[in-house]
Amino acid sequence: MTRLMFGFLLALALSFNAHAEDALSLTPQQTYDMVQEKGDEILFVDVRDPVEIMFIGYTDVIDKNIPFKLVDRSEFLADKGRFAMNTNPDFVADVEKALEEKGLDKDALIITMCRSGATRGKPSADYLLERGFTNVKYIDNGFQGGGAKEGKKKGMRIVNGWQNDGLPWSMTLNPEKIYRP
Repeated sequence: MTRLMFGFLLALALSFNAHAEDALSLTPQQTYDMVQEKGDEILFVDVRDPVEIMFIGYTDVIDKNIPFKLVDRSEFLADKGRFAMNTNPDFVADVEKALEEKGLDKDALIITMCRSGATRGKPSADYLLERGFTNVKYIDNGFQGGGAKEGKKKGMRIVNGWQNDGLPWSMTLNPEKIYRP
């Protein structure tokens, strides 16, 4: 019985540890509220490629735009109908620099945001956790949100996300915050 209980507790602990490294999501509204209340204690990073931001929109609520993936215009993926996107080799160093500029360390809350939350938001947050940052979250549904499931606008990104939640955004970029290698 003791062995069975020990095995159960060990399995439970291992299960918890496996999930402890996964980044947790926040809603756009939760993020906006947190930044308004405790902005000096948080690093809010838009992880999209700056060209994408230029065409989709931007929020000046972020601290910095530090792309997690950069578009590689020299590599076209014909099977996917798009250019390749490669991990920014300076991503971690740029996040560390942004933290330092705010007087924060690797234990400060970092929130990442991409277009949808899934392809770069969560992966970038997990990437930071794997590299020793201890408190990283991402915005579920990202900046632009998800596509409508039905109706005339099926597939269009008009559901949830920063833009669709009515939070502040514009097409005007802040040159002080946009990534430039």
